[in-house]
Amino acid sequence: MSIDFGRRRCGVAATDALHIVANGLTTVATASLIDFVKRYVATETVDAIVVGYPRDMHGDPSESVRYLTPVINRLKKEIAPLPVIFFDERFTSVLAHRAMLDGGMKKMDRRDKAIVDEISATIILNDFLQSRAYTEFKSNQ
Repeated sequence: MSIDFGRRRCGVAATDALHIVANGLTTVATASLIDFVKRYVATETVDAIVVGYPRDMHGDPSESVRYLTPVINRLKKEIAPLPVIFFDERFTSVLAHRAMLDGGMKKMDRRDKAIVDEISATIILNDFLQSRAYTEFKSNQ
């Protein structure tokens, strides 16, 4: 499962049972995120939660980390011992917009930020699944 965290809303994605491809699930109001995740992990098999970690162009944590940290720390406590893994989310919004254009999505639909957040969460999870970080995670289980 992955989360593209935002101050108002969060995009959420999940992978198939074989961990081959991620699909967007929904967009959730940030205030409801913890309850949503708790309900989801109670009914679905989840190995870990991958959270997009915002960085600037130099690789340093961006300003939005200060909003993300308290919510994710609380989430970690609520769903322990399920691991929460941070993964670089640079350029996911740009890639989401590109995917929307390439997919032929209408201009009005592309303006819907909730769709962008959900697609961004999907990109974060797909990138994680294709990364070395995922290989290391699986070998440690």
